[in-house]
Amino acid sequence: ILHSRVARSNIWGLTKLGARVIVCGPATLIPPHVEQLGVEVSYDLDAVLPEADCVNLLRIQAERQRSAFFPSIYEYAHFFAMNGQRVQRAKDDVLILAPGPINRGVELTPDVADGNRSVILDQVTNGLFIRMASLHLCYQSRQALSRESS
Repeated sequence: ILHSRVARSNIWGLTKLGARVIVCGPATLIPPHVEQLGVEVSYDLDAVLPEADCVNLLRIQAERQRSAFFPSIYEYAHFFAMNGQRVQRAKDDVLILAPGPINRGVELTPDVADGNRSVILDQVTNGLFIRMASLHLCYQSRQALSRESS
């Protein structure tokens, strides 16, 4: 979350739409004062998982991290990876999301990534079209403003 533009965009958009957002991860990856963005913070995935309608997993971006934010990938996966056991404790209709790319075995296990609750491939595919539509709307708005000011 600390280095994630995706997290900030999602927090902004989802809270504006009235969603209850809980950010969860190691304390070292939770930005200071993130609660000011209208979210709740948890450091215990197992505690908040039963409440979630969807779980949006973010990739550990080792290439952007100059220092260790947790002791090891294995420890991170132990406490925060979405695995089959955690999916069983979640709501029956929970959706598993991830903007991609994903690190299989780190943020989530392969069985969860490919499971029936995962909509990751749909999310990645549709993301392109959403960005295209957003750019088109921005362009149209700019064109309309240009015509009005002429």
